[in-house]
Amino acid sequence: MASFDFDQAEGLRRMLQGPRPRIVTFLSATPEDDKGAMLVNLGASLAQTGNDVLIVDACDREYGVARRLGISRAASLANVARQECGLNQVLHAVPQGFSVASLGTSQRAEDTRRLAKTFDVLVKQAGIVMVDAELGQDGELPLPLMASSEIVVQVGTSAASITNAYALIKHLSHQLGRRPFGILVTGATEAEAKVVYDNMSTAATRYLAVTLNSMGSVPADEYLQRAARLGRAVVDAFPLAGASVAFRQLAGKFALHAMGRGGSAHFGS
Repeated sequence: MASFDFDQAEGLRRMLQGPRPRIVTFLSATPEDDKGAMLVNLGASLAQTGNDVLIVDACDREYGVARRLGISRAASLANVARQECGLNQVLHAVPQGFSVASLGTSQRAEDTRRLAKTFDVLVKQAGIVMVDAELGQDGELPLPLMASSEIVVQVGTSAASITNAYALIKHLSHQLGRRPFGILVTGATEAEAKVVYDNMSTAATRYLAVTLNSMGSVPADEYLQRAARLGRAVVDAFPLAGASVAFRQLAGKFALHAMGRGGSAHFGS
């Protein structure tokens, strides 16, 4: 069994060692609000370390980051693709220190191709791009570039969440072929996260021939909800909270390995 500590450090190193743009697509097997809260706080933590961070809300059904931050009704990248507005009109700076853009939806194949090209242009202008994603009704990610990006699955400690995360990884591996996936455990102590990761990693290796890499963990913390009610990130509102420490450690590793790296790599490669 792979070392949890080694996999966590190695996974983070590999995630951002490639050339820009650095795109990480996040999927979740936790309650719908958990992913948005995690992304807002991780984005804020990365921004505090001087990174240029863009979160793209690619959710159609779920409670995405744009909706969480009250900008879901703004123009989207789909509007840009249809030449209804400019790219600068869909980028929204938020008080947490990063920018947010909504992907929007496209109905026709030609619109989807234009949207994909618009997304490609956008991400080349950003430093770190985090995609708040969900699978469509066809079981696929919205755009090809998201499918080829690094993919991280957020999971909790409940049996239902672990089962759903494993099913999601199984589906993606069948669809995208053999490739590694990152695992981020939230609402868990380090010990609980290690158990979740070890069990999932063992099952994925044995039954799917898929490599999982630990992206770390964030503990359950009442200050996350308090900060959200204030419309702020926990690292800003309550810098000494346990969740703040975890997010800063996670962002610090991202930032450390985002500097001066060349070449491209996937988790576990």
